[in-house]
This record gives sequence, C-alpha cells and structure tokens, in this order.
Amino acid sequence: MKLIKSFFRILSFVGLLTIQACGFYNFSGASTGTAETVQVNFFQNYADQTPGSTIEPGLDRDFTNALQDLITNLTSLNLTSNGGHLLYEGEIVEYRVSPMSATANQQASQNRLTISVNVRFYNKTKEDADFERRFSFFYDYPQASLLQNVKTEAHEVIFERITQDIFNASLADW
Repeated sequence: MKLIKSFFRILSFVGLLTIQACGFYNFSGASTGTAETVQVNFFQNYADQTPGSTIEPGLDRDFTNALQDLITNLTSLNLTSNGGHLLYEGEIVEYRVSPMSATANQQASQNRLTISVNVRFYNKTKEDADFERRFSFFYDYPQASLLQNVKTEAHEVIFERITQDIFNASLADW
C-alpha cells in the first residue's frame, strides 16, 4: 500500500512540474514579453500611388481584420483601439496583376496578383524591437481565369502569408 501511495505522489509531482513548464511555452512561438495589449490601426489602401497598381475596394478593411485575427488567435494579447503596448500600422502600397509566363504565341499563360504592405511595428515594452518593413506575396492563376473568379482565394492565400510574415518579424522568438 505504501508503494502505491509513493507512486501516486511521485506521479502527481511530475504532473505538476509538467503543467508548470507548459505555462512558459506557446505553440505559436510568440514572445510578447510584458505586453498585454495590441493595437492594429487601419491599413489605408494607397496602392494606386504605385505605377501599375490599382485600388481594390475593401482590401484595406479585409487586410486589417486578417492581421488582427491572426495576432489575437496566436497570442493572449487583448485588442485595443488606442494605447496598446504593441502597435501595428501601415498601408497597402501595391495591388498589381502582371503576366508571368508566355506561350509560343507570345500570350500570357499565367497571371500573378501581387500585394505589398508597408508595416511599422512599435513595441512600447521593448523599443529595440521596433521596425518598418515592406511585406509582399503573390498568387498565380491561369490566364483563362478572370481575377474576379479567383480573388477570394487569392486574397486569403496572400493575407495568410503576409500576416504570418509580419507576426514572425514582430513576435516570433525562434
């Protein structure tokens, strides 16, 4: 009987240590330090100021929401509208469709949608982590398809990559 009690005590102790150790790790690899709040300002769409780019209505709102969702889903930070310990701001600077590969008849066989975002990140708890950087990604689609037909999927793929890159640059502690 004493052996069983000792076994359960040891097992309980090991379980307690394991649970405590897990408190210092999260699966996203995010290092928020002492920050408790995050502010993601509205990313204005200035893509039309870049030659060859166009304005896509609603892109600014959709991108801002995608970045807010990713950060709040991967961290325990509370989203705030002002005075956040972490601040993301910037603008969409490119929304361009360009031909990628040509056929023997000198026609495009594939098009590429490219979106670029300029981001400024400020960490009030660790100022040496501040940065301003441009993030960009693309989505290739067949020439026979219209952008309108692939736009939803294209935006999802591009937003997922750009927001993940922003997250990694600002909070990932790898």
